[in-house]
Amino acid sequence: MKRAKALSTAFRSLWTHPLRTILTLLGMVIGVGSVVALMSIGTASTNSVASQIQGLGTNVLEISPGQSTQNGISQGLGSGQPLTLSDVTALQKDSALSAVAPVQTSSGQVVFGSTNYQTAIEGSTPDIFSIRNLTMSAGRPFNVVEENDAANVAVLGATAAQNIFGNTNPVGQTIWINGITFQVIGELNTQGSSGATNNDNEIIIPYSTLQDRFTGTADPSMIYASAVSSKSMSMAQAQIEMTMRQTNGLSFSSSDNFTITNQATLLSAMQGVNQTMQNLLGGIASISLLVGGIGIMNILLVSVTERTREIGLRKALGATKGAVLGQFLLESGFVGLIGGIAGIALGGMAAIVIGKFMDNAVQINMSSVWLSFIVSVAIGLVFGIYPAMRASRLSPINALRFE
Repeated sequence: MKRAKALSTAFRSLWTHPLRTILTLLGMVIGVGSVVALMSIGTASTNSVASQIQGLGTNVLEISPGQSTQNGISQGLGSGQPLTLSDVTALQKDSALSAVAPVQTSSGQVVFGSTNYQTAIEGSTPDIFSIRNLTMSAGRPFNVVEENDAANVAVLGATAAQNIFGNTNPVGQTIWINGITFQVIGELNTQGSSGATNNDNEIIIPYSTLQDRFTGTADPSMIYASAVSSKSMSMAQAQIEMTMRQTNGLSFSSSDNFTITNQATLLSAMQGVNQTMQNLLGGIASISLLVGGIGIMNILLVSVTERTREIGLRKALGATKGAVLGQFLLESGFVGLIGGIAGIALGGMAAIVIGKFMDNAVQINMSSVWLSFIVSVAIGLVFGIYPAMRASRLSPINALRFE
């Protein structure tokens, strides 16, 4: 009964001044809500980046030209000696690699009926589909025979297919790319984006076809390779480096004129960066919790001043220091509890709404929910200690005389 009476008294005391209490709660609500929303959005972003990189395959390596220097000034990545098909042939002999595929890129104006659409054109060999883990939503990938014959066949990315054909099945249709007819033989499942690049907004055709019809050069702009397994990534990368140095005739003292990108390393680095940013955002949002705690201390100090005569009367009737201390701590903890619950609800809704605008499914980070809730209650209690101690130390005689 005493506990129920204490809770009732705490609730009645807080809602004697509802506007003041709501404003105090607002600091805790904003603080908890910010932590929950930002941590959940950060987790969703991390998972999105990880899934996009993993979608390319965790055992994928990319070989691209290195950088050259002119008058001591770096010309940037890709400015070094170009890759060649001889590099591809040599890499295909490496035992740690399961597949190797050259890639050339271009752009094309695609025409179908009244639709006129510009998109990226990528030329590669059939191995590119297994290396990059590309799966079909309709139709099939092109094969070795079509590659050898430089056939005019095309596989569309999901975005390219939607923009050209809408809801019509593109398989079997004929399109014009830069004035040349191509038969659509397949459509890819969604791959997602990598940075500013939309991997779905592309058309993949045989490497020989792109070379003969568009670029006129045999040199690949990039080489994709896949390791036999994710456990052999280090061995595969070492073999690629050794082979590329041999084909480029580099001496022992010469630096690499190519760049090898390891998807597993990239994934680990991106997750580390995202985790750091997530912790930073969480730390910034936690400042709001501190501000909310200061608000709780402020309202309780005002409450102690306003209720000085009440405190004196209670102590005169036999209330102990512990009873008065507990009463005010209960009130401050109650503010932290209500603020925590309301903040979690607000933060969860904000995360879901922002996730929809970002076109990214947001899953509430439960660890941040529990942590922010516990911290909000703890802050309520901690910042309520000083006002509660001040109230408990009041002299009954002086308190009753207070005007």
